[in-house]
Amino acid sequence: MTNIYVGNISFQSSDADLEQLFGEFGQVDRANVVMDRQTGRSRGFGFVEMPDDGEAQKAIAELNGKEVDGRTLTVNVARPRTERPAGGGMRRGGGGGGRY
Repeated sequence: MTNIYVGNISFQSSDADLEQLFGEFGQVDRANVVMDRQTGRSRGFGFVEMPDDGEAQKAIAELNGKEVDGRTLTVNVARPRTERPAGGGMRRGGGGGGRY
């Protein structure tokens, strides 16, 4: 199974668009355009999973640098996801000092 990063995609692209684009090179198990949680809009990148490594490598070679919907795609093998600490951001401690 190869997980492929697809960057610089059109903000109007959907999961189905990615699946169709990569489907020209072989079987696609999953295609996902990453959406912003707050706005619900595309973040301009996504991921595609292809079970056959040979088909995935061909898709990467053919699609990296290709212009689709007026944007030049960046396509490569996705790096493993790194864990980030929960809570996101610095928090300042301290409560109000009340009377004793």
